[in-house]
Parts: sequence; C-alpha cells; structure tokens
Amino acid sequence: MIALLLGACIPPPIERGDSRAPQLPPPPIEAASPARLPSAAPPPRPAWEARPVTPDAREVRAQDYYVRPGDTLGGIANFTGASTEAIARANGLAPPYVVRADQKLVIPAGRYHLVRAGETGIAIARAYGVPWAQVVEANALAEPYVLRAGQRILIPRAAPQTAAERARAFALDIDDIVTGGEPALAANARPVAPSSTARRVLPPEASVAAPARFVGGFGWPVEGRIVSRFGPGGTGERHDGIKIAVPLRTPVLASADGVVSYTGSGVKGLGGIVIVRHGEGWSSIYGHVGEILVQRGQAVKRGQAVALSGDSGFADQPELHFELRKGRLPVDPLAQLPGR
Repeated sequence: MIALLLGACIPPPIERGDSRAPQLPPPPIEAASPARLPSAAPPPRPAWEARPVTPDAREVRAQDYYVRPGDTLGGIANFTGASTEAIARANGLAPPYVVRADQKLVIPAGRYHLVRAGETGIAIARAYGVPWAQVVEANALAEPYVLRAGQRILIPRAAPQTAAERARAFALDIDDIVTGGEPALAANARPVAPSSTARRVLPPEASVAAPARFVGGFGWPVEGRIVSRFGPGGTGERHDGIKIAVPLRTPVLASADGVVSYTGSGVKGLGGIVIVRHGEGWSSIYGHVGEILVQRGQAVKRGQAVALSGDSGFADQPELHFELRKGRLPVDPLAQLPGR
C-alpha cells in the first residue's frame, strides 16, 4: 500500500522531445576584462563617467573693470564671469589678490566653465572636446590638481564637434588620470581620509586626500628582467616607464608608502592599472596587471601587494609596466630605484 502511494507521487518520466521538458537557460557568457578586480568589493565607475559635465561655459568678452569700494577679486570674477586666477594672471596680482578702489583691471576674454561639486577635469575636458592637458596649461594648474566647486576655468577653443564626435575622440592617458581624475571638492569640504582596507569602496564623487609628504625612497615593485627602458624607443615612440618581465600572478608591490588614487583599465594599451600617490607630487603607476588587490582611497605601505601581474592590454608577454611621475613629468624609474 505504501509503495503504491509513493508511486502515485512520482511524476512519469519525460520522454525526449516532450513539450513538458524544462527549458534551461544557456550558461552566462562572461565579458572579457583586462583586469579582474576583487569580487568582494568591485569598484564604482570612475568619477568622470559617474558625474558627466554639461558644456555650459559662459562667454566673456575682453573688457576693463574699475574696482569699486568693497570689491574683492572673487566678487569681480563672479560679476564678469571670468576666473579669479585668469584675472589675477592678466593683471600681475599675487595671492591674496588684494585690489583697491579705482584700480583698473583687465578682464581676459574666453569661455569659462563653472566647476560643480564632483566634477573632474577629465569630464570637463571631455564635455568640450579638448585635451585635458590643454586645460591644465591654459589655467596654469599645478599640484595637487584638485578643482573646487565654484571655481571657473578657462576652456581652450576647439574645432566644432557633436556630442557623439567628442565621445568618439575621447581617450585617456596617464597624465589625464594623475592630474584630472579627482572630483572637485564642495565648498568647505575636505578630502576623504585614506582607508586601511580594500573592503571600503568610495563613491565616485569622493575626493581622496593625498599624503602631505613623501616618506622614504622607492623600492622595486617586482623582481624580473627589464625588457623595455625609459625614453625614446627604437621605432620613434617614447616610453614613460619601464617594463619588467615576470611570471603571471607575481605579486606587484607598492614602490613606496602612499594612497591609491586609481584602479581600473581606462588607458588603452595598459590593461589593468593601479596608481598610487606618494606626496610632494610623486605618483607610481603599475600597468598590465591581471588582478587588482586594492581600492581607490586605500593607504598602502612600501612592499604591500597592490596587484598580481598579468599580460593585459597590449602586453607582449606577462610583464609589469612601471612608471614614476613627479607632477606631470615622467621620471626614469631606474634613477630612483636602488641598484641590484
């Protein structure tokens, strides 16, 4: 009797071709990625993608302005639409930019973009279809290259482009990320303090505090054979760093104490990238990595693993691309690393 009841509960077998056969979905297809990031804490989109910029720069004509009692240079900039720094440069004014009544000021012509909180230099340049390096030069920007909300920056002229044309022409390089990747700080805001763990994921609009001082010297990120040196290459290209051949998944070590300012794969050819800021304008760059072990905003110590080596990007073999920069200037790593 029990056997009969159990048999009644068991559904009849489904014959091949029966329309009742369960239709299983195909296995998911994983998209190829140049750098595999820790699955426990995937990074957010970079700020220049998460916080796009509207190209609404104000056109300012060249004019003379006569200072009135109570005027400040910031107030004059707000009234005319030009930037404080551009007016100061045009009139030879030095900080703290004191002006006096009846003083004649030259207001330089141009188109000036008002920076909003969370905007990056990269996103601003992308919105107007001009290289960020030209914006840096036009505004005499300097270390640490962090914009602030309410600041006006001069946008160089460019050939007319549609939004689609600007997007197609947009390409990042290391200089862009080092000098134009941090989000603008809101008024009276301070950068986020570094974290000691990769488990904390910062929102894209958070600006990361760089170390105030460079502590110690640089150490080798990996041990291996140098396959490409700094400087001009044999076919006319220029190498801004060195390449070191290493086995796959070799730990890539931070060359000095610092704070991670970027992780991702936004530079064509370099694959997975980690950038660490060390203070006093120094940055180190680690490219072609296969797995990234740190997060933006994380404090790291010299010798700490920040990634595992790979052959991502345009790497010819398993290798590490390693750069050092002082501000915008690439520096030969071999002149800074200890002999071996």
